[in-house]
Amino acid sequence: MPKRPNPELIDSDNPEWTDADFALARPASEVLPELFGLQAAQTMLKPRGRPRSEVVKERITIRFDADVLEAFRSTGKGWQTRMNDAMRDWVRAQASV
Repeated sequence: MPKRPNPELIDSDNPEWTDADFALARPASEVLPELFGLQAAQTMLKPRGRPRSEVVKERITIRFDADVLEAFRSTGKGWQTRMNDAMRDWVRAQASV
């Protein structure tokens, strides 16, 4: 038996879209300039978030001794970057041996 929708949760001001509604839909990049003007639309459509870094880092799982982690963490915010720099210095030192 199909579940009946709760009438208190039906939003008649914002009904669920039909296939016909989706067929008529247009991308925001087309609609926003008509509604708000080109300059405001460009501001609204501007990408957000952190820009992509030139240096791609790889996520891994690694285990360190507690005292090593505590030493880096005790240096405050940015400890992971400092740990990465220490590892890079070690790699460079090994390459010159």
